[in-house]
Amino acid sequence: MSFFLGIVLGIAFGLGLVIAFARSETSRSKRRRELAAAVAGFSKMSFQDSRKIFPAAFYPSWVIFSHRQKLKWLNHELIKIWPYANEAASEIIRTSIEPVLEQYKSAILSSFKFSKLNLGTVAPQFTGVTIIEDDGCGITMELELTWDGNPNIVLDIQTKLGVVLPVQVKDIGFTGVFRVIFKPLTEHFPCFGAVSYSLRDKKKLDFTLKVIGGEISTIPGISDAIEETIHDAIEDSISWPVRKVVPILPGDYSDLELRPVGTLEVKLVQARNLTNKDIIGKSDPFAVLYIRPIRARMKISKVISNDLNPIWNEHFEFVVEDVPTQNLVVKIYDDDGVRPPELIGCAQVRLKDLQPGKVEDIWLKLVKDLEVQRDKKDRGQVHLELLYCPYDMEDEIVNPFAHQLSVTSLEKALKSGKSRTKASHIHRTPTNRKRDVILRGVLSVTVISANNLPAMDMSGKSDPYVVLSMKKMSTINNKTRVVNESLNPIWDQTFDFVVEDGLHDMLILEVWDHDTFGKDYIGRCILTLTKVIMEKEYSDSFPLEGAKSGRLNLHFKWTPLPIYRA
Repeated sequence: MSFFLGIVLGIAFGLGLVIAFARSETSRSKRRRELAAAVAGFSKMSFQDSRKIFPAAFYPSWVIFSHRQKLKWLNHELIKIWPYANEAASEIIRTSIEPVLEQYKSAILSSFKFSKLNLGTVAPQFTGVTIIEDDGCGITMELELTWDGNPNIVLDIQTKLGVVLPVQVKDIGFTGVFRVIFKPLTEHFPCFGAVSYSLRDKKKLDFTLKVIGGEISTIPGISDAIEETIHDAIEDSISWPVRKVVPILPGDYSDLELRPVGTLEVKLVQARNLTNKDIIGKSDPFAVLYIRPIRARMKISKVISNDLNPIWNEHFEFVVEDVPTQNLVVKIYDDDGVRPPELIGCAQVRLKDLQPGKVEDIWLKLVKDLEVQRDKKDRGQVHLELLYCPYDMEDEIVNPFAHQLSVTSLEKALKSGKSRTKASHIHRTPTNRKRDVILRGVLSVTVISANNLPAMDMSGKSDPYVVLSMKKMSTINNKTRVVNESLNPIWDQTFDFVVEDGLHDMLILEVWDHDTFGKDYIGRCILTLTKVIMEKEYSDSFPLEGAKSGRLNLHFKWTPLPIYRA
């Protein structure tokens, strides 16, 4: 009996194994077919489709989508024609770069010229090409180029002291992206009217300087002066948005040349929680701002000594030439006196993200490097106010930083007859009026309420009040009443300030907790007046700096009082 039972169980177990294996193979085959169908579907997808399905957060940092195509055939042909291209390129560099070198030479240099210029026997290599979609009026290509050359470049440099130095430029390593634009398209061969070219992105430029027959390090500062001059010359002669236009067919192509399209008004307000770079004391921060990294176009703020939360409130104006590609860069340094300044952090704003005619109030997180976004260290934040004013919208946008605003306000008053008596004795030219009219007015601040203030008392409550002052009139303070035992106080009190210089003053609101034998600091808001001057009246909620939580709800009104200063 046991024998037959064992046979039955063995057969049943064997059949079970066969059935399980068959089901497993069927399921595995089905998964393989589904996977093959999915792979086939992915192979038909464009990279735009992939980026829509999977957000950037799902990809590791080494995954990069690229439009670039290889150019082995072009490199092969370039090697053949390089001996001839070398002579042409050398002549173009000499004629286009040498005048700019003279223009941007450092203060310690009196002359800067090429005595020898040959790009050597090693041809550059094109590593990829990208076609950029534009408005359909032309064709834009971006060519990525790498060159580790053996050029023979000698510069004849004369210093202010009369010393003439033959300086050899050696070991050049270059990687960059050149933009080539075929525009406009025409019906006549070769089907485009002109070619524009520019250095779109200079990823790497390394070279070594050597004085022939000596050491360049024996002359202090000469190496840095030469490098800065070469850098500025490249930036101002061929780096985007500068472009060289080569006409192919007869015609007027002035619209392809570089021209300003607007102005960017920048107010550097303050920074907070900066990294301390000093061993003794605190950092002495200052800011460098630029759109194009040329020394003549860089703006430098004043140095705030021994402060990790500096307040600058400085205004700078920049010329904008290409909104889609240009960025405003802010770099915060620690001033170390005679030693080179040390970078605390940097940040940038894409100009294409700014709305024309609207004041953008932004806080930017500082990072170590703008190209490598892997810095997790907290380096602090910088506070900016930005206003982009395109030239083609000047009639629609009111720019408070332009002199015309004050003149326009006065002219309106004169035309309406309200100021005819007071202003009838004034006889100045428009130039003088632009120079002498200032922005003066009355700022009305209504402290409405606060929300979610931190508890400062043992009872879990606070007795908050607000102290208001203008930065240029710090001795004149106004304060609200005290609201007892509340973390969401309501004041609804209005205060008026006569402001002498609205564009360069600041409103400071400090929130305190009232105690019987003193007071405890809760937090503050530091506000410029740019927005209220432009909009005349607005309400907003502002976070408290220096507090774990809490916001102030405020209402502002500006009443301009244009006057003439003697």
